[in-house]
Amino acid sequence: MAKRVVFDELGGPEVLRIEEVDLGEPGPGEVLVRVDALGLNRAEALFRSGGYYYQPTLPGSRVGYEAAGEVLAVGAGVSGFAVGDAVLTAGVGEMSSEGVYGDRLLVPAGVLRPPGTSTRST
Repeated sequence: MAKRVVFDELGGPEVLRIEEVDLGEPGPGEVLVRVDALGLNRAEALFRSGGYYYQPTLPGSRVGYEAAGEVLAVGAGVSGFAVGDAVLTAGVGEMSSEGVYGDRLLVPAGVLRPPGTSTRST
């Protein structure tokens, strides 16, 4: 079981809770990542409190854009990443459904980058 941080109401850090989820194995184009570090940003605090430019989907909203960790498994069709690779998230979509606060993530390979690479598209 994986753990992730969610919230059911707007507020301060006290509204955050940890839930256990079964992520399963990566499907086609997906990567399972063990999270070693998270980015703690003003955006997440604003999102959690209702002051971000879009509102969270409640209850059970996720939170977080930035995470770094190690690839645990890759799904069919994934190229450029292998078990044991260090990665960071970039371009994660809407936080309510795709937030990265947790100990493991199942994400599309397209939101991952090797450390030291740019997260900006040219």
